[in-house]
Amino acid sequence: MILNPFIETTDLSFSYRTGSSNAVRALKKVNMQVKLGELLAITGQNGSGKSTLARHFNGLLTAREGKVLVDGLSAADKENTAAIRRLVGMVFQNPDNQLVSSIVEEDIAFGPENLGLPPAEIRERVDWALDTLNISNLRRESPNQLSEGQKQLVAIAGVLAMKPRCIVLDEPTAHLDPRGRREVIENVLCLNRIEGITIVLLTHFMSEVVNCDRMIVMDKGEVKMEGAPCDVFRQGEKILNLGLDFPVAARLSAGLRRKGFPLPDHIIHIEELIDSLCQLK
Repeated sequence: MILNPFIETTDLSFSYRTGSSNAVRALKKVNMQVKLGELLAITGQNGSGKSTLARHFNGLLTAREGKVLVDGLSAADKENTAAIRRLVGMVFQNPDNQLVSSIVEEDIAFGPENLGLPPAEIRERVDWALDTLNISNLRRESPNQLSEGQKQLVAIAGVLAMKPRCIVLDEPTAHLDPRGRREVIENVLCLNRIEGITIVLLTHFMSEVVNCDRMIVMDKGEVKMEGAPCDVFRQGEKILNLGLDFPVAARLSAGLRRKGFPLPDHIIHIEELIDSLCQLK
């Protein structure tokens, strides 16, 4: 069940190289919410501001204008930083930037150890994270010997073992092949649907967006569109003007509608397209 806002930004603005003649305005008065328990996709072209926005969610960046609240805590208050980082975990595009140990289980234990947890609880959390992501077979492996997809799952497990209430994934499948991308996204969906963890997924793959509860489209530091994926993708011309593509099922159904097939305009999943075509028979 989706409950109250867990993360909330109000008039959030941010610039890089502030004070210089070539300052870059990355965010412009962004007002948005992440609701507790939801799977939220944030998408947009490179440079749209989505990564800058996400880095405000766990204190990697601090708002200079506007405010950010995480579970009611002001991210501007440095005394709240440690608590916020326990609440919101980050997974980055390149897993090598997060893997710090030579053995997988030791890498996953790194975060809980830094929390000062007793050894028995650390072991319990490591086992749980490995089991949850179905990678227990990698426990004694070296991260350097894993595929890119497996590395990303280990990076996610390391964050998961810290038991945050929300996990932010910044383009986690950008460097993966289709099989690795599918494996990571299936596990992310399970973390949300089964474990109840709030997920914020930054992605430019529309095939990943369709499974989310809600999506936000950013452009030039501003929120341009927001809503359920099926509603957002109905706004075809606006999506194209923002430089984004459509899910495969949406493209196919639009093409079939132009050919005269009476298909609904909200189709975004392949299964929906197949069902609609079967009904025509």
